[in-house]
Amino acid sequence: MSDVTRAKRGRPVHHWRRDVVELAALFTAVAVADGVANLVGHGPDGPALLTVSAALLVATAGFHTWWARRHGHAPPTGDTDARPPSEESQAGPSELPSGAAGESALWRMRTTVKDAPGSLAALCAALAGHRVDILSLQTHPLGEETVDEFLLRGPGGLAAGEITRAVALAGGSGTWIERADAHDLVDAPTRVLGLATRTALDAAELPLALRQLLGRCTIRSLPAAPGAGGRGPEGVPVEGVLEDTVMRLRAPEGGVITVERPYLPFTPTEFARARALVELDARLGPRVPSGQDVLTLPEGNAITVRRADTGDLAAAKAMHERCSSRTLGMRYHGPVGDADRYLRHLLSPRFGRTLAVQTPSGRVVGLGHLLWDGDETEVALLIEDQWQRRGVGAELLGRLVAMAVEAGCESVYAVTQASNTGMVAAMRGLDLPLDYQIEEGTLVITARLDGATTGARAGSGRYDERVTRD
Repeated sequence: MSDVTRAKRGRPVHHWRRDVVELAALFTAVAVADGVANLVGHGPDGPALLTVSAALLVATAGFHTWWARRHGHAPPTGDTDARPPSEESQAGPSELPSGAAGESALWRMRTTVKDAPGSLAALCAALAGHRVDILSLQTHPLGEETVDEFLLRGPGGLAAGEITRAVALAGGSGTWIERADAHDLVDAPTRVLGLATRTALDAAELPLALRQLLGRCTIRSLPAAPGAGGRGPEGVPVEGVLEDTVMRLRAPEGGVITVERPYLPFTPTEFARARALVELDARLGPRVPSGQDVLTLPEGNAITVRRADTGDLAAAKAMHERCSSRTLGMRYHGPVGDADRYLRHLLSPRFGRTLAVQTPSGRVVGLGHLLWDGDETEVALLIEDQWQRRGVGAELLGRLVAMAVEAGCESVYAVTQASNTGMVAAMRGLDLPLDYQIEEGTLVITARLDGATTGARAGSGRYDERVTRD
């Protein structure tokens, strides 16, 4: 076993040549000292000179001992070819100051580089120079260029501008960066599989899945134009169209799903992923979760709350016919026209989610809608006259808000009239921050969902619950 190997395992290295040289030097020093002592000791100042010499030897020995103890534990560089210890702070839990873990920040970043050897290495070196750790990386080939998508963790005090400047100096262009959160730590394949599962279970999840897949974007669903032969209003082909920051996808029912993201162009890879989700939705056909909750009202009446879709069109039309003109006017803010047209739109899972309230006999007496309106979310209620002021509307609204929270919506808004005291009271009963805007007699109430939980006011999965809210 070599000396270097032993030193790497933590034991000291002994060199016998050095020991022999030190021993020879010691005997030589003793002989010289003896000769000097015999020569000086017979002179007139011999004792004084010997005393001074002894003191100097003691001081020299003490200094040598101190120096050996300070530097004796580090192996000589020339003996082991080891590098000198680094003066920089070393990575690892023992080197982190208290609370340092909470000072880091997560970032999502995209940048475009030349598709050439060394371009990615230059980016990584630039990020490492700012102590930024790369948690995940996806590449989107674009011919002569490549879009690199990073999930980064950097020091909490590092600004986004410093990161983008470093990336620009390393060859990156068109850089986009925003703060990320813990949800972004899921790797891309796992996230895509999760979104596909949600889409497979519920047709209303498709717009939300696309938004989570593509980031901050606006999604709109447009119905098929009459006489378009199944094509969209702009003649979108089955394979879809990608135009820089806009993609148009053929909806399963024949309409068009438009996705816009003005701050960053879509890549062919993103377009292929979005089209795969839409194709999955088309193959599975219409579907709505079959779960339902049986609730008991204060007066003892039992009602059932469940998801509804276009299969409930006939029951919804029958409920409209039983509603008074005032009730319909409060809901639709004016004269009610062709019920078939707007009810089919409202009940379609493509445009949102609908909850229906029905009696034990199967008659629908209430509808609640959560509608995807671009990058905003609208809530709307319609309760049959004789079932109003029994807590049905508050129950529906609470469940719709819980759905919006689960979907990651930042806020929901309701469009009503100032005289619609029932809807105003239901929005106030959410115990959420509210904003009010009145325009030409129309009242828009926006509830901010920051900090709200999925169990706010009402939640799914509870049976035989007693509703006590008015």
